[in-house]
Amino acid sequence: MAATLDDLRRIAQGLPGSEERQTTGGAAWFVRSKLYAWECHPWPSIPEDVRAIVASELVVGVKIADPDDALALRQMEPGVFLPPTTRWGEPKIAFRMAGIDPGHFAELVTEAWRVQAPKYLRREHDESIGL
Repeated sequence: MAATLDDLRRIAQGLPGSEERQTTGGAAWFVRSKLYAWECHPWPSIPEDVRAIVASELVVGVKIADPDDALALRQMEPGVFLPPTTRWGEPKIAFRMAGIDPGHFAELVTEAWRVQAPKYLRREHDESIGL
């Protein structure tokens, strides 16, 4: 079963300081005003081949810690993780919601939140899950 934006909402609700906002491109999630996950929109600035995918199915983007991580994900699962969309907001990775493993999806969203969250919120989250 494909992951949905409601699945992303459920994950985000469990992350301290996370808030959802509607943007011109769709739903987006922030922590302390820093974007960490978003619904991709087929902007004209996106390469045509990627734009066609984004226009035809649900694609989500998330922040990542390192550009090498994006490259590794694309190489591991090229049918799920899309080629770079734009230079804006790097490092990031966009992926097809229909193809993402649910466990990996939750990990990507949580890790994106960790990349953007301040230390005190990361500590609060870690304590809440017993780390």
